[in-house]
Amino acid sequence: MDLHDGKAWLGVVPLDMQGVTLRGFPAPPSLCDFPEINLRTYVTVNGKPGVWFFSLDVPGALAVWTDRTFFNLPYFKAEVRVERNGGDIQYHHRRKKLHFEADYRAGKAVEPAEGSFEHWATARYCLYTADRKGRLLRGNIHHASWPLQHAEVDIHENTLLQNFPTGERHPSALFSKRLDVVVYPMEGVDL
Repeated sequence: MDLHDGKAWLGVVPLDMQGVTLRGFPAPPSLCDFPEINLRTYVTVNGKPGVWFFSLDVPGALAVWTDRTFFNLPYFKAEVRVERNGGDIQYHHRRKKLHFEADYRAGKAVEPAEGSFEHWATARYCLYTADRKGRLLRGNIHHASWPLQHAEVDIHENTLLQNFPTGERHPSALFSKRLDVVVYPMEGVDL
């Protein structure tokens, strides 16, 4: 676990994925554009900070199969949709007893200072997972620094955290309009 101010953190991250495909392949919107919500924590392995996903929920069965099969990531099929109304974004998620409903709006730009929570939570350039045999895997990620903005968030329902002992929500809710990301193939990690 990677700690900030002596605490472990969970992130509930709603996304609107666009153009998701393998390099060199076409990205038809009907297959490659979809909403996602993920539940993550923050870890460091051999000095390299990254994220560990507890779940990644998407509406398409093909994305679930692909990411479970080739990346060993805990993807699940769920009802997920994003609606935009002016500057407001409404996010809706349902998977069995897990629900997330929120409205959010982007605010002022944030320039994360080194050591700040915002920098700590977003300056991560890999993801970790385990394969079916329990071996630790890492997928390196390439992207620019997140173009962050503060976000005003009104959470109507959140049962994603029901199985985790949590404290109060961190006061820094963040938004990013767009970030291009490249994920490299998973590789084994020696501990």
